[in-house]
Amino acid sequence: MRRFAVLSTAVVATLSACATDPAGPGGPPSSADNGNDCAVIAAVAREHYGFNTTDRLPPPLWLKDGDRTWNPRCDWSRYGVGFPRTYDPATRSEPGKPVQWVSFDRPVYDGRGATVQSGIMHGPLAGMGVECRVISGFAGWTVGNCKNTWIS
Repeated sequence: MRRFAVLSTAVVATLSACATDPAGPGGPPSSADNGNDCAVIAAVAREHYGFNTTDRLPPPLWLKDGDRTWNPRCDWSRYGVGFPRTYDPATRSEPGKPVQWVSFDRPVYDGRGATVQSGIMHGPLAGMGVECRVISGFAGWTVGNCKNTWIS
């Protein structure tokens, strides 16, 4: 009986420690810090847009967090996609050269996966936006479905 009481106390103490804020000291990093953002974006880039590191390179990458640019540190090749350039909306485009980019907003996570807003601009008034549902599973992050949000 005494062993049961000691064991029960240890289990309760362990569960209490796990119930603390996971982003707090000693807890696991937040979703943005542990690479999920990179994996979610790469899944959409590969599966929805068909980008890779060899024959289907994407236009310049534009990462957004609301009205601000956000810059997670991603090793894109680890996820099978390559973004050779980044897009800076503050830089003026060269005359005669079309403005091109692929954008990703910071993913929003819930208990079932993540949702990410994305868009691609091929040239003046030639682009479209999507909202993609991305699911985490044994195969990593995979795109469940994407729906159009804007077309120009």
